[in-house]
Amino acid sequence: MRILQLHNYYQQAGGEDAVVAAEKDLLTQHGHEVELLSANNDGISSFARAAMAGLNTIYSLPSHARVRQAIRRFKPDVVHVHNFFPLLSPSVYYAAKSDGVPVVQTLHNYRLMCPSAPLFHQGKVCEECVGKTFPLRAVKRACYRGSRSASAAIVAMLGTHWIIGTWQNAVDRYIALTDFASKKFVQAGFPAEKIMVKPNFVADPAPLPGSGQGGYAIFIGRLSEEKGVGTLLKAWTEGQIPLPLKIVGDGPLSDDVRSAAATNHNVAWLGRKTHSDVIQLLREAAFLVFASECYEGMPLGIIEAFACGTPVLASRIGAAGEMIEAGRNGHYFSYGNAASLASAVRATVADENLKHSLRLGARLRFERDFTAARNYGLLMQVYANAINTVAVSARP
Repeated sequence: MRILQLHNYYQQAGGEDAVVAAEKDLLTQHGHEVELLSANNDGISSFARAAMAGLNTIYSLPSHARVRQAIRRFKPDVVHVHNFFPLLSPSVYYAAKSDGVPVVQTLHNYRLMCPSAPLFHQGKVCEECVGKTFPLRAVKRACYRGSRSASAAIVAMLGTHWIIGTWQNAVDRYIALTDFASKKFVQAGFPAEKIMVKPNFVADPAPLPGSGQGGYAIFIGRLSEEKGVGTLLKAWTEGQIPLPLKIVGDGPLSDDVRSAAATNHNVAWLGRKTHSDVIQLLREAAFLVFASECYEGMPLGIIEAFACGTPVLASRIGAAGEMIEAGRNGHYFSYGNAASLASAVRATVADENLKHSLRLGARLRFERDFTAARNYGLLMQVYANAINTVAVSARP
C-alpha cells in the first residue's frame, strides 16, 4: 500500500510530530511505501507573511497544487492528514478527492471545534464553541495566541467548511484517539459513522518493567497552565509530600518551577532531557504525575510510563480518564485540586503492598493497548474502511 502523509509542523515541536514519525516508520517496517508532504510554521515571521497565512488558512491554492502533484507522481492508495493548520489548509482534502483518493484525518486535538485547540480558557475547560458553525466568542476573547485577527482567521476557516460540507463529506474516515474524543466530535456535529478510535503508541523501550527504585515522582511535559503545573507545585509546596519530585520540560511557567526548586529541596527541575534520558528517569520513578487540566488528545507520556512499568497518578479528565485504571495501573485525583493530588501521592507512597501490582498493571496495559503491533492492525482497519467507502461511492 502507498500512503501519502500530510503534516504541518508547528513552531514548537510536540507529540503530534512524534506520532507522525512513528506511524511512518511503522508502516515502512511493514513493507508499505510512505511519503510525507509537510509544511513548517517557522516561515511565518513577518506581518505580511502572517496575513497571507491567515488567508490561506481557509483554502490554500498552493497547497492544493502541491498535493495534486504529489498524488499524480506518487499515486497513493490513501492520503492521511495529520495536521493541515495553518499552511496546508482543508484544500488538501479536495486535492485528494479530485483524483479519487481516500482521505483519513487524525484528530490529534480539538482544533476543528475550538480555535485554540485544547478546549481550555482562563484556567478551566471551556466548551462554549462546541457545535458552533462560526464560534465568534473565540474572536472576542482572542483565544488563539491572544490575537483577534488570528482567531478570526480560524473561525472563518471552521465556519466556511461547515457551510460547504467539508467536515461532513471531504473526509472518509476520522481517527479519534479515545472514546472520549470521539463523543466530543460527534457532539460538535461530525458524522459518527466516519469516526474510528485508534490510540497513539510508542516503541517498546524496555522488554521488562523498570525497577521504580529511584524513590521519586516525575512530571514530564510543557510547563504551562493547562498542564496543571501550578497545581503540581502547590501540592508539593503545601501538601507535606515526603517524596521528591523531578520535573522535566520547559515552557511559560519555567520561572515558577525554578523558584519552587530553589525554595523546596523536594522539587528538582531538570529542564529538557533527551528521549533516552526521559525513559531512564521513567523506569526508576515511583510513578508519573499527569496533572493536566485540559482535554489532552492521547498523552505519549502516559503510554511511555506504562511501557516502563511505571504507574500514573492522573487528573480525572479527558483521555487520562480512559487510560488509568484506578488500583491497577495508577490512581486519580481531582484536576486542579492540589490537596487531592497531595492526598493521592501520600496514599500511594504509604501502600507498599500495592507498588508491585501497580507496576505490573501498567506494563500489562501497555502490552494490551499501546504496542506498535496492535496499532498497526487498527491503522490498517482505518485505511481499509476509507478505501472501501470510496470504492463503493464510485460504483455506477
